[in-house]
Amino acid sequence: MKRIEFLRNSFIATGAALAGSSLSAAAAPASGSAATGLAGKTFNLDYAPHQGMFANHAGKSFLDQIQYMYDQGFRSIEDNGYLGRPIEEQKKIGDLLAKLGMRMGVFVVDGGDNWKTSLTTGKKEFKDKFVETCKQSVEAAKRCNAKWMTVVPGFYERKLPYGNQMANVVDAMRAGAEIFEPHGLIMVLETLSDTPELFLQQTHETFNVCKAVNSPSCKILYDIYHMQKTEGNLIVNMDRCWDEIAYIQIGDNPGRKEPTTGEINYKNLFKHLYNKGYKGVMGMEHGNSKGGKEGELRVIQAYRESDDFLS
Repeated sequence: MKRIEFLRNSFIATGAALAGSSLSAAAAPASGSAATGLAGKTFNLDYAPHQGMFANHAGKSFLDQIQYMYDQGFRSIEDNGYLGRPIEEQKKIGDLLAKLGMRMGVFVVDGGDNWKTSLTTGKKEFKDKFVETCKQSVEAAKRCNAKWMTVVPGFYERKLPYGNQMANVVDAMRAGAEIFEPHGLIMVLETLSDTPELFLQQTHETFNVCKAVNSPSCKILYDIYHMQKTEGNLIVNMDRCWDEIAYIQIGDNPGRKEPTTGEINYKNLFKHLYNKGYKGVMGMEHGNSKGGKEGELRVIQAYRESDDFLS
């Protein structure tokens, strides 16, 4: 699943769906609890599902889905398209998260320019739009007590030398950091593999941007799925850039499904992150390998298996 598909899916839920009672999932034991044997027990790391991942068990209401996630032991969520939701929906999500003691993971600072040539150009129109979206994100973050926001600088500007493009991106990120830093918010720059046109494709490039910006509000989003595709050597590259990594996302490769479905040794990776003292959110930005309720239970079981690294 590509990032643009996650964004599109995030807008499927309507106000009517969100208005559904979040109590229905809590009124009875969640389906599949006995099957996992550990329903309700928290994980060693803080994994964060997204909307639709457990819809067959919890129903269409995102609020009910969040309740189901909590009942299964998850303590955070991700919502890429959160910024585009009506304010009332944002408030309802924030209120439920606060009630349950859950954290909001990333949402995307989407100024409409993430998937085209934009900030690399240095053009004022793109930078102004980015700055304005950052300001909107501050207000949205307050409604759900969010801390991290995904930023993608866009595509290469093939008419400019690489160094000029890098300088333009750093300049834009400094402008964003100036907005976020007074509020204790962090924009996390995501290095992606979706297309060769994306400016940031390897961790060392994003590390370079963060060092140049030199702000606690400009850090790396390390997406394990993407980095397995573009550079591999996952543990070594994470360790090299560790002091700039503030957020991690999950997806096995090939297929971008839950852990245990591909070639990545997630149990070993999770143990490594745990031993490094990582306390942040681990975004489950992947699809389900199987459909229906069976597939949803398999996702939960896969995380139980991969999270069982202390024994």
